Amino acid sequence: MAGLVERMIGAAKLDAATYEEVEADRQATGQAALVVALASVAGGLGTIGQGGMRSVLLATLVNLLGWVMWAAVTYVVGTRLLPGPRTQADLGELLRTIGFSSSPGVLNVAGVIPGVGRVVAVVVSLWMLAAMVVAVRQALDFDGTGRAVAVCVVGFIVYLAAAVLLLGALELTGAVRG
Repeated sequence: MAGLVERMIGAAKLDAATYEEVEADRQATGQAALVVALASVAGGLGTIGQGGMRSVLLATLVNLLGWVMWAAVTYVVGTRLLPGPRTQADLGELLRTIGFSSSPGVLNVAGVIPGVGRVVAVVVSLWMLAAMVVAVRQALDFDGTGRAVAVCVVGFIVYLAAAVLLLGALELTGAVRG
C-alpha cells in the first residue's frame, strides 16, 4: 500500500490503479480529506495577497464541505441517474477517489509568483477536472470516460451552486467580513 505522497503523485498522474487502490482502502478517507485540505490551503496561500489568512481558512472550510457534498451528489447521479452496467459503489469510495483528485491543487501555491498565478490556476483547475473524471470513472466502475464526464458536470453544477449559497449565507451572517 502506497503512502499519502505516493498516492497524491499517482492521482495527479491520472493513474487509474492509484484511484482503484484508494477506492478499495476504507482507511484512506482521512487521507483524502487531508488532500482536499492541503490543496485548499495551497490555493489560499497562492492568493493570500488578495484575501489574507481569513480567506484561506474560509476557502478550506468551504472546500471540505464542498468535497463531501460533491461526493454525495456524484454518488446519487452516478449510481441512480446515470449508472453503468457494472456500477457498484458507496459514498466512501467516492469521497476517497474525489478527495485524491484534488492532488494537483497543491500546485496552486505557485500563485504567489508574480505574473503566473492566473495561468497556474487555470492549468491546475483543468488538471483537477481531468483527475476528477478519472476518479469518478474508477469509483463508479464505468467502462468509458463519457459517462464519468456527464456525472462530473452535474456534480460540478450542484457544487458550485452550493458553494455560492454557503458563501452568501456566511456573508449575510457577517462571518466573512474582516
